Amino acid sequence: MKYGHLILSGLLRKKIRTGLTAGSFAVALFLFAILAVVRGAFQQGVDVAGADRLVVLNRVSIIQPLPLAYRDRLARIPGVTQVTFANWFGGVYQDERNFFPQFAIDRETYRQMFPEFVVPDAEWQAFLADREGAIVGEALAERFTWKVGDRIPIRGTIFPGTWEFNIRGVYRGQRVQDDTSQFWFRWDYLDERKSFAKGFVGWYTVRIADPDAAVRLVKTIDELFANSPSETRTDTEKAFAASWVKQMGNIQLLLLSIGSVVFFTLLLVAGNTMAIAVRERTRELAVLKAVGFSNGFVLTLVIAETLVVAAVGGGVGLGLAKLFTLRGDPTGGLLPFFYLPPSVIILGAALALAVGLMAGILPALSAAKLRVVDALRRV
Repeated sequence: MKYGHLILSGLLRKKIRTGLTAGSFAVALFLFAILAVVRGAFQQGVDVAGADRLVVLNRVSIIQPLPLAYRDRLARIPGVTQVTFANWFGGVYQDERNFFPQFAIDRETYRQMFPEFVVPDAEWQAFLADREGAIVGEALAERFTWKVGDRIPIRGTIFPGTWEFNIRGVYRGQRVQDDTSQFWFRWDYLDERKSFAKGFVGWYTVRIADPDAAVRLVKTIDELFANSPSETRTDTEKAFAASWVKQMGNIQLLLLSIGSVVFFTLLLVAGNTMAIAVRERTRELAVLKAVGFSNGFVLTLVIAETLVVAAVGGGVGLGLAKLFTLRGDPTGGLLPFFYLPPSVIILGAALALAVGLMAGILPALSAAKLRVVDALRRV
C-alpha cells in the first residue's frame, strides 16, 4: 500500500489507545460470535428437522407414555409411509453432571426413519444381535473416550437399577448440525426389564408421503385417538423442536438485544476515540494539506485507520471465538451443537468493518473540512 506507512504511523502514535480500541472490537466480536453459536445450538433441532416427519405425543404431557398398539394403527393411516418410536431413559453415567440424551429405540425402524444418522452396516447388525447392545454418537464417544466393544454401566433414575450396555457401533451425522451426542439402546431390552408401563412407548415419529399434507394428517391422527385413554397431540418435527426452544423464553430476542447494546456501545467508544485522535493530530493533518494532499486523501486516511483497527480487533475476536468452539460443548451436554459456521464469521467481519466505517466517518469528515490556516493557528 503506497501510503501504508502514514496509516501505520498514525495508529502507532498512541499505541496503548490503539490497542485498547482494537481490544474493544475483539471483545465485541467474540461476544457476537459466542451469542450466535448459542443461538444456533438452541435452533439446531429446528434447523435439521425433517419436513416429512411428524411427532406424536401423549396429549397430557411428553412424560406420559403411549400404548405400543398405536404403532399399527398409525401405519394404516393413508399417507403415512413409516412409523417408529422411542423412549426417554434418563440415566446417569458415573456422575449426574455427565448429561447426555439416552433413547430406547425401535431396532427395526429407527435407522430407516433417521437416515441422516449414519451407522456402518456391520456395526448395526452387531447391535441387532446383542440384546444389551448400544449405538453412540461420535461426539459422545469422543467425550468419554468410548470405543466399540466397551461395556458401559448406567444408573437408571426413571427406571431404577444399574443397566449395562455393550457399545456395538458409533454413528455420525451427515450434516455438521446433526446431534451426535445421543445414546441409543434397544426398546425391547427396556420393556423386558422395567417394572411399570410395560407395552408403552414415549412417543412416535411418523414419516408422511407428502409434506404438504402434514396439517391434514396431524388432524387425522389426533382425531383417530380422540376420547381414548391415551389421546395424542401431533406436530410436525420442526414445530415440536421449536416448542422446546420457546420453553426457554425468547432466546433470539434476548441475544439480539445483547448484541445490539454491545455494538452500539462499541460504536460510541470507537467514534469517540477516533474523534480524539483527529483533534490531537489537527496540526499534522493541516501540514499534509499544506504540502498538497487533498481533502479526499485526508478523509480516506482517517477512515482507513479506523478500518484497520476494526479489522485487526474483529479478526482477533472472531479467531478466539473459533478456537473456543473447537473445544466442543462447554456445558457438559446441554448444548451438543456448539459450532461457529463460516457464515457467522463472514457476518461478524462485515459488522466489524461497518462499525469501523460508521465510527470513523464523522471524524474523517471533520478532518477533510479542516482549513489549513485555522488548524496551524491552534496550539
